[in-house]
Order: sequence, then structure tokens, then C-alpha cells
Amino acid sequence: MADPRVLSIVLAGGEGKRLMPLTAQRAKPAVPFGWIYRLIDFALSNIINSNYLRVVVLTQYKSHSLDRHIAKTWQLSKQLGNYVAPVPAQQRVGKHWYLGSADAIFQCLNIIEDERPDIVVITGADHVYRMDFSQMVDAHIESGAAFTVAGIRQPLALADQFGVIEVDPNQSDKIGAWREKPTDAVGLADSPDEVLASMGNYVASTGPLVEALKRDAEDPNSRHDMGGDIVTAFVERGEAGVYDFLRNDVPGSTDRDRDYWRDVGTLDAYYEANQDIISISPVFNLYNDQWPVYTGYTGLPPAKFVHSEAGRVGQASDSLVSPGVIVSGATVTGSVLSPGVRCNSWSTVSESVLLDDVEIGRHAQVHRAILDKNVTVKERSRVGIDREQDLARGFTVTESGVTVVPKGAVIED
Repeated sequence: MADPRVLSIVLAGGEGKRLMPLTAQRAKPAVPFGWIYRLIDFALSNIINSNYLRVVVLTQYKSHSLDRHIAKTWQLSKQLGNYVAPVPAQQRVGKHWYLGSADAIFQCLNIIEDERPDIVVITGADHVYRMDFSQMVDAHIESGAAFTVAGIRQPLALADQFGVIEVDPNQSDKIGAWREKPTDAVGLADSPDEVLASMGNYVASTGPLVEALKRDAEDPNSRHDMGGDIVTAFVERGEAGVYDFLRNDVPGSTDRDRDYWRDVGTLDAYYEANQDIISISPVFNLYNDQWPVYTGYTGLPPAKFVHSEAGRVGQASDSLVSPGVIVSGATVTGSVLSPGVRCNSWSTVSESVLLDDVEIGRHAQVHRAILDKNVTVKERSRVGIDREQDLARGFTVTESGVTVVPKGAVIED
């Protein structure tokens, strides 16, 4: 199969309850991240950079902003038959919405039948990473497996947070056992302190995949989950392969960010992933022009830094500052400022993530906070300074002490 026909399916129906309030009005894959992106941009950029140009995105939960983003941003050449198409839940096989990730694909089997691919690439839509899926597809074909799971090495102590892949001791590219969040996981033979955790990325040969989905749909005891049910079924039949993410060599990657992968399923993980991209030598490098992350911002003016008088200097350090931002006599450190943010005179923003069109008033202070779109912090007000005050306002404060302010809130001390 020198040049297989590939269809990519992105599972983007996640509700993202653990990211509330950021997911109060949007699906998890539509959550803004790292300057000008949405979470889904990372999965889609990886697929497009892998030269797989027929992509469907399966949506469900609060999908309006996600659908709009895809429609505005991800326009491929229709003349060449390429597309990124959002597909909402359609109730094609019954009067119910998607019962799980496997059921989502099952309900859209008509797309697979229409496209007639040799290989189906299946990814999640809410992880931050770079990956060349063509290398995984090549490994899948070479192995002869019917279904291949991408695995990333994680500390043994974190095994109970993942679906864990146990490699067949007699065949390094085959799954011997699949264990869901085990508390007694065994480390890898070549790295006893690590396990292979599922990345939620799969490559499947079309025929076996369709058969497995149909069997799963008929099983009344199934949870209809790709990891817990479909992978398990292939493992039990001895047809499941594993692809170690360490094998993936993305053009332009560095030793520091080569195997970076972050599940941003919690507010603390989301905050930490934003911090990962702003250091001098970032753990995840957005400036790799050989494997770009695409998104849709256009027509915005440059960022502007104004005032340079004593005690009133517009400045930002160790930060990412988007187009359309104005830092007017304010001090910004260790932060991510999204398009349209304005920080006014004598205000300070430190170690924070400000989403689109946030305004920080004069003398205001923001520290270790995530402010959703259109938040206004009034003059001399504070966020992230006093935990009890933030909780009394009804804001979320994470275990690590990050204050999260919902969309459109007005803060006034």
C-alpha cells in the first residue's frame, strides 16, 4: 500500500466539564489557547501538515463557535477534493445523540462509505502537541496490525490517569494488554519508571474498523468508547499495534520539544500548558516554521506598547503578545495576551492568561489568573491576589491557586 487513501476523523464533541467556566459557552476543542489559537488547531494542523487533506470533525456539545472557527479558518481546495468539514450529531441510527466516541464514528459510517479510504486516522481535538501522522500510518501498514494506538511515555506514578498500553514482550509493536487507569501498572522494559499511555490517536485499516464499530453498536454492555471498548476488542483478537510517540520525528522539532504532548483537560493543565510556551527556550515551540500551527486571525493591527516616562512604561517580558494588543503604561510579565487585550496605565499583569478583548483598568493587578473573553477589570481592582475574595465573587480557584474568571465578567473592588 504505497500510497493509501486516508480519511481523518477528529473527535470534537467533548463537553470539557473539568475546564468550566471556560467551557460554559463553548465546546472544549474551541477553547482559545496560547495567543491566537483554538485547541482544535493543533490536531488539524498535524493532520494537514501530514498531507492528509480529507478531514471530518465530529461535533456535538455547544458547537457553534467551533463550527464557525472551522468554517472561517480551515478552507482547503475544493477543486482538488480537499476539505475540513464539521459534522454535527445527526441521529442517523436512532433518536439519541452520541453515546461515546465509538458511537460517534459508527453514526457517521456513511462518510467512510462515501470516501472509501484504505486507512482511517482518528484523533482527539483537545491536546497540544506536534505529530506527523504519516509516519504512524507507515508503521501501521508495516506492522500488519488492523488497529494501531499511539502511546506516549508517562511517569509510572501517573499510570492511574491514563489508558495504559502493555507491550507484547515478544513483539515490540504489538499491544499485549490494555489497562484502563491501573493502580498496579508495570514499567516499560527499557524504562522501568515509565509506562506507555494512550494519546487518543489511532490508525485503523478501514474494513476491520467498520466491522468492530458494528459489533460494538450491537453490544448492550458496551460504553461505546474508542479506548475502553474498540481498542480492547482489537487487543483481545491479537490485532492491535502500538506506535511509540518517541519514534515520531517532526521536521523542525528540537530535543527540548520533540516529544511534547499535553492533555489540557483541567484548568491547571491548561494554565501550565500556556506557561510552557513563553519561556526563553520553550518546552513547546510555537516558532517551528517547518511544522506550523495554523489558525485564522487576519486583519489585526500590530501590538502596541506606549508611554515611556518615569514610573509609567508600557512593557512586557517573558510573555506572548498577540496582534491587536495595547500595553499602555502597564507592566506585563510571564503572561499570554490574546488579540484585543488592553492593559492601561500603572496596571500589572503577571503569570496570567488573558483571552480576547480583556481590558485591565488603571492601577489594577492581575496575578496567576485566566480571564475569559471580554472580562473587564476596573480601575484599582485585583484578581488572583486574594483567594477568599475571588471565591466570594463566585470565581473558580484551582488547587494550584489559579483564579479563573468567566466570559464577560466585570470586576470591581
